[in-house]
Amino acid sequence: MPPPPIRLVRRVGRLVLALAAVVGLIVLFLALIVLTAGAGSGLLAWLTTLGVGIVAATWRARRRAGPGKLVPFLPVLVAVALAAAVCVPSVPTDRRYPTALPFVATQQWDLATGSRVAVYHYPPAPGSTQRPTPLVYLHGGPVRGIAVLDHRFLQLLAQQGYDVYAYEQPGGGRSDLLPMEQYGIARSVRDLAAFVDRLGRGRVDVLGFSAGAAILTRALAEPDVATRLHRAIIAEPGPADGPTARISGQQGRPNARALAPPPSGPRSTNTPRYAVAFGLMRLGLLGPDTGLIGQAEGVNAFTAADLGGDTASAYCAKDAHRIPVEDTVENFSFSAAASQRVQQTIRESPSIAARLGSSETPAMLMVAECSSQVRQWATTILADDPAIERTQYLPGVGHHMWNGLDRNNEQAYAVIDAFLRDAPAPLPNYPTPADIPAFLQDRR
Repeated sequence: MPPPPIRLVRRVGRLVLALAAVVGLIVLFLALIVLTAGAGSGLLAWLTTLGVGIVAATWRARRRAGPGKLVPFLPVLVAVALAAAVCVPSVPTDRRYPTALPFVATQQWDLATGSRVAVYHYPPAPGSTQRPTPLVYLHGGPVRGIAVLDHRFLQLLAQQGYDVYAYEQPGGGRSDLLPMEQYGIARSVRDLAAFVDRLGRGRVDVLGFSAGAAILTRALAEPDVATRLHRAIIAEPGPADGPTARISGQQGRPNARALAPPPSGPRSTNTPRYAVAFGLMRLGLLGPDTGLIGQAEGVNAFTAADLGGDTASAYCAKDAHRIPVEDTVENFSFSAAASQRVQQTIRESPSIAARLGSSETPAMLMVAECSSQVRQWATTILADDPAIERTQYLPGVGHHMWNGLDRNNEQAYAVIDAFLRDAPAPLPNYPTPADIPAFLQDRR
C-alpha cells in the first residue's frame, strides 16, 4: 500500500480530474446552446452533452472492474444535472400581464399595424387651463412597461391642463406580444403613426424619452408620419440609426452607477436557466429569437433587480444613496429579447441624417447634466435636425430627468410647458449646433 502522502496526492488528482470533467461537459453544453440557438429549450444541447459524457465515461471505465466501473459516470451525472437546470422553466411560459394600476384605467387599443397596445389617458384636471393639443408620451426601454415614476410625471402634466395619452410598446407592460421578427424600429414608428390615427384628434404633441426619443426622431425623418406631429420633445435620446449607434464613449457628468448600493429584490439571474439565457443574449451569443426561452417566459422572468447598475446610471453621483424606487414589482415589465431585437434593427439601419435634415416639425432637445447616454446620440440629432428650436441642458439630473427628487419634476415640467406654449425657455438655449464641439470637448 502506498504511503499516506501518495494516497492523498492520488485522491486529489482524481478529484481534480472529476471536476475538470464536470467543467468540460458544462462548457460543451454552453457551446452547444450557442451553436443550436437553444433549440428545444436547450434539450438538444443537453442530450448531446449527455451522449458525449456517456461515451467518454464508458471509454474511461473499460479497464476498471467491479463497482469502480461506475466512478467515471459520476462527473457525467453531476454535469447533466447542472445542465438540466438550464432546460427547465421556473416561471410560467405563457404571458402573465402586470396587475391593473390603482390610479389609472388600462385601455386596450387595436392599431392598424396589427399591434394591440395598452393605453393610459390622463385628462386635464378640472379647473386647469386646458391645452388644445393632445400630448402623447413615448416611454423608454425599449419594450418596457411605463414605470410608476413616469406615470406620476404624466399626472403632473395633466394637473396643469395637458390631455395626456401614453401607450406601452408591443411586448412591454400590458401590451400584447408580437412575433419576434416583427419587432423593430420601423414597426415602432408605424405604431406611433397608427396610434395618432386611432386617437383621431388631429396633430399631436409628442414627448419621447430615451428609446421613445429615438422612435420620435425616426418619425420626424419620415414625412408621412411627421405630418401627424404638431411639436416634438426629444428627451435624452438613444441612437436613432446605425452610424449613431456605433458611436461609443463620452457621457455626461458622473452618474451613480458605481456608487449606489446594489438593487434589492429577487433576480432571475440567480436561476441557472435565466442567468445563461440573459447572459448569452447580453454577450450577443444568443439572438432574440433563441429557442432556449420563449418570449413570454423571458418577460415573466426578468425583474427590476436584473437591470443592475442601469437604474443607478440614470441618476447623478450626488443622488447615489437616495435613488427613488422607480416601479413596483407588480407593474415592472421588460422584454430583454424584444429590446435586443429593436436595438439590432437600429444598428443595422442606414443614416437618417439626410431625411432628418428636411424636417419641419418644431422640436426641442432635452439633455441631462449627468446623462448616461452617449453624448453624440443627442448632438448628432441636434446637428442634423434644423427644426430644433431650442436645447435645454437640465442641471442636477441624470438620464431619468423627472424622478421625484428635489424639484426635478417641476424643472422638467417648466421646460416642456414653455416649449409647447412657445413661451420663453426657462433655461439657456444650450448647446446650440455651434456649441457642439466645445460641449463635447468640455465633457459637459
